[in-house]
Amino acid sequence: MRNLKKLLSCLGKYRKDIIIACLLVMIETSFELIIPTMMADLIDNGVAEGNTSYMLSKGGEMALCALLALITGLSYARFAARAAYGWGAEIREREYEILQKYAFSNIDKYETSSLVTRMTSDITVMQNTINNGLRPLVRAPVMLVLGIIFSFSMNAELAVVFLVITPVLGIVLYSIVRRVAPKYSVLQSTIDGLNGVVEENLRAIRTVKAFVRDGYEEEKFEERNSRLKSTATATNRLAMLNLPFFQAAMYICVLCLMFFGGSMVLRGTLQIGELTGFLSYVMQVLNSMMMLSNVFLLLTRSLASAERICMVLDEEPAMKEKPDAIQAVPSSSVEFRNVSFKYSAEAKEETLKNISMEIPAGSTIGILGGTGSGKTSLVQLIDRLYDVDEGEVLVGGIDVRDYSLYSLREAVGMVLQKNLLFSGTIRENLLWGNKDASDEEIWKACDIAGAAEFLKRFPDGLDTDLGQGGVNVSGGQKQRLCIARALLKSPKILIFDDSTSAVDSATEKKIRDGLARLTGVTKIFIAQRISTVMDADCIFILDDGRLAASGTHRELMESSSLYREIYDSQMKGGSL
Repeated sequence: MRNLKKLLSCLGKYRKDIIIACLLVMIETSFELIIPTMMADLIDNGVAEGNTSYMLSKGGEMALCALLALITGLSYARFAARAAYGWGAEIREREYEILQKYAFSNIDKYETSSLVTRMTSDITVMQNTINNGLRPLVRAPVMLVLGIIFSFSMNAELAVVFLVITPVLGIVLYSIVRRVAPKYSVLQSTIDGLNGVVEENLRAIRTVKAFVRDGYEEEKFEERNSRLKSTATATNRLAMLNLPFFQAAMYICVLCLMFFGGSMVLRGTLQIGELTGFLSYVMQVLNSMMMLSNVFLLLTRSLASAERICMVLDEEPAMKEKPDAIQAVPSSSVEFRNVSFKYSAEAKEETLKNISMEIPAGSTIGILGGTGSGKTSLVQLIDRLYDVDEGEVLVGGIDVRDYSLYSLREAVGMVLQKNLLFSGTIRENLLWGNKDASDEEIWKACDIAGAAEFLKRFPDGLDTDLGQGGVNVSGGQKQRLCIARALLKSPKILIFDDSTSAVDSATEKKIRDGLARLTGVTKIFIAQRISTVMDADCIFILDDGRLAASGTHRELMESSSLYREIYDSQMKGGSL
């Protein structure tokens, strides 16, 4: 319940709609509960005595009560819907906002499909709790209490039936809720699994087609889909057991009342109108109990979803700024001091081990190493995508943890190994680097990145639509656009994580020559091709998370067997 209370605090301005909706339900229920008393009066004093004017008068009052109940019911629907969907939007907004504050280490704890489910399916469950559960939650207790009061006031002897049936139904409901509660968490996790398969398949659809694995993916989807179907079926079958139990109890009550009430009518101790009115109250009381049971089931499911949502909301972002965080990066120098790092506290092996290196401001640096040597992990520490476990990373001579995240990341431009463009035009994507950039600045960045040559061939130029994920450009074109986007930031430090792997050697040389014209900017190249870093001021070689060697190309050729091995394998023994 703590999680549900936490989410209810998100109601904010919609709290007023909830209160009005509850009041409307109470008014509607009161009008409906008056009708059986009027009906009993109409039968006993109007129909029995043949008093037409009385019947018309009472009938008009009953019709008015029914109309007022209808109006208040429709008004309730409006306020409840506004509260439910407004509340859901508020939760979704908070969840999305906290996700933007997450560090990579926070996001690594969740699968993408699970986060999507928590922002869609789980929040829909919460909305349905308000939209479908608020009415019976308010209506049922009012109807139950007033129905029993009116029943006892009408005939206390017959009303004893409630004292017998209520405990039985309570035990049945408790038994069902206790068994079904854990199944709702399993159900939502199963939805996570299905979403994961769909998301993975759509993201890798070209690979699936290329390897002709359509059938395999269909089987995988069918397996997850069948698991979801069987889980949902088993959960809802158990949840729906309350319906036959309550219906059986209702009909048994009616039979007992008809038998005992009929005997009392024959003895003259009960009037027919009173029996008819009493039966109406019985139906209302039992219906209210059935509604309460459905509310309990809704609440049970919402508690499972609330727990999953609150796990995201309660997650403390791993990256925290100091209250007096530094707002400006003074220079572009970078230094690693005895840095060790691993992606999770549970990991047995460290990804980086006791790394120390100095990168002077404005220099060009190359980082080489085999797959899994820790190259990308190393540069992600510079702009605090992750934090070190031991040691320090300094930018401009200051520990990166002393900067505000915004200032630090504004000073660092990173072209990731996996290039990503967003839906929209080329101009919209490039303006991510600088939203106020002029066309002249954009074309200058594109020229340095080697993108201007192909952009000029596009009929719409910068206004060319990229499609979702940049599907309308090739891999090499995508890389060059990402480089231009990073250049538009005018950063102090530029990091290229194997970001020219999809372009030919001639184009790569043009890009390097263009970047060489940038002064005062520290450039760090992570590369697989040794030609990319041969002209760097210093080359660092990583091996299994350790710094194996460093120096210029010529120095490493003389001192490092590992570097010579890489050189010989790529350059085939070419001359210096």
